[in-house]
Amino acid sequence: MELLFEMTCLADVKFACLDTETTGLDPQKGGRICEVALSVSQNGQTLETFSTLVNPAIPMHPEVVAIHGITNEMVAAAPTFAEILPRLLSMLDGCVFVGHNTKFDLDFLRAETDACGWHLPPYPTLDTLLLARKNGRFERNNLGVVATTLGINADGAHRAMADVQMTQKVLYRFLQQFIQVGVMTLEEVQSYQFKKHPLVRLESAAKLRNDSPLFYNL
Repeated sequence: MELLFEMTCLADVKFACLDTETTGLDPQKGGRICEVALSVSQNGQTLETFSTLVNPAIPMHPEVVAIHGITNEMVAAAPTFAEILPRLLSMLDGCVFVGHNTKFDLDFLRAETDACGWHLPPYPTLDTLLLARKNGRFERNNLGVVATTLGINADGAHRAMADVQMTQKVLYRFLQQFIQVGVMTLEEVQSYQFKKHPLVRLESAAKLRNDSPLFYNL
């Protein structure tokens, strides 16, 4: 008997773009979240945003502060991760988790959630870094270069909300290009994180058409 799998139209998907700033590179080596930002969108329209500094309860090394500019003084009066966790889980519910290198952010979220005695659900994911690597032609695949190449303002990089806004815009530019060659479902786009689409070149915004079946105006 043939099994039929339901496919999810991209227009029906809620995407939750999330970014964290941290005290280190590895939560297993003591790294903690010191800032988090999240933007939920559907069909190109932003539905809800959230951004906050987080008190990591440990001092940050000057080398880390030099990257994101978040100082110990800035987070001293910020909420703990446990205090913001219910809001994050509520916003992420029913969404596809999106990031530029989702593993990094999910690893930190999972570690922080576990430390609170909660469980992070297994969200479906879409990674703009994987899409860029497999289907793009960028000088480098970091978020700032990808965004700039696509004509997206990269000011404020390495702060959580600025990176979230860049990621969301990059996501919809990528989706536009997939849609224009007939890729219309979430599952199809997810598959092209790991294989190259023969007709897609995620290298610029120059060839985007405003009359594509689903047009994202961000």
